[in-house]
Amino acid sequence: MSHPASFDLIGIGSPIMDLTAHVPDSFLATVRGEKGGMVLVDAAEMDAIIARLPAPPELENGGSAANVARAAARLGLRVTFLGKLGHDETGATYRNQAAAAGIETTRYKTAALPNARCLALITPDAARTMRTDLGAALTLSPEEIADADFAGVRHAHIEGYLVFNPALADRVLAGARASGATVSLDFASFDVIRHTRDWLFTQIRSGGLHVVFANEDEIRALYPDSPDDYPALAKRLAAESPGLVAVVKVGKDGAWIARGTELLRVEPVPADRVLDTNGAGDNFAGGFLHGFLHGWSLSACGALASAIGSECVRHSGPAIPPDRWHALRATAKSLAPAT
Repeated sequence: MSHPASFDLIGIGSPIMDLTAHVPDSFLATVRGEKGGMVLVDAAEMDAIIARLPAPPELENGGSAANVARAAARLGLRVTFLGKLGHDETGATYRNQAAAAGIETTRYKTAALPNARCLALITPDAARTMRTDLGAALTLSPEEIADADFAGVRHAHIEGYLVFNPALADRVLAGARASGATVSLDFASFDVIRHTRDWLFTQIRSGGLHVVFANEDEIRALYPDSPDDYPALAKRLAAESPGLVAVVKVGKDGAWIARGTELLRVEPVPADRVLDTNGAGDNFAGGFLHGFLHGWSLSACGALASAIGSECVRHSGPAIPPDRWHALRATAKSLAPAT
């Protein structure tokens, strides 16, 4: 059994295997749907597309909360994960990759279904055309969540996509609260906000969330009546609940963080090249939570988050290569307050 505070962080969300394939434009003519869009497909259609690829795709663990969890683990936090894997080779690979990144793997659920997969078809102009089969991940139900899943956990990080199933999100929050964990939520998509606005405001105003991450599109969707004034929007979100930390990411312009009367700008760390923005916001959140769970100032949390988000965009896919983490851990050490 886990002893008290055996984990700093549990990520909760869909463990999606990201498949990346570079294809000519002509390949897209064989795939239904528009270039640049995202279409949900079933396992059979996904398998058929993969079979036609000019070369096997690259496989990298993905999923919003999973990307956050991996960054937190690479920085040295003790991390576990709650989500549903498929009972197939992809699911086994996903579990092995998570373990290799330092994530404890006993809290995954499994289903006799294919693992969730997201195929990114990248054309020579760098456009990403996405096809997603949510497979086993979509079948995670409230009844499968137990308070024991949160035993010994200090902090729970939830991806916004989970909120499309409010009963599941309610059960996750109840489990986190029962363990005494603090909770963060990444909105994940403006679609999440459009479909779950009332639920989100209820949770935020009840004090059940401690940190909320939003990007420009998401914060505008939350407050459609406001001008695009991101520092003001960060303050407005923070004012919804005493002590709430509101983090509004503004891409290459950095971020704004608000808590109570506190407002600060996170300066961007310029990237010498931008190869792929996939996962940058998640890696940013992983860095922020590392500092937050160590009791750092918000400015130090933001500085580490910015450095890690910047590193992510220099590489293909949502994962920062393992050999880059030594330098990032050194950055974290330099930002940690003197003890």
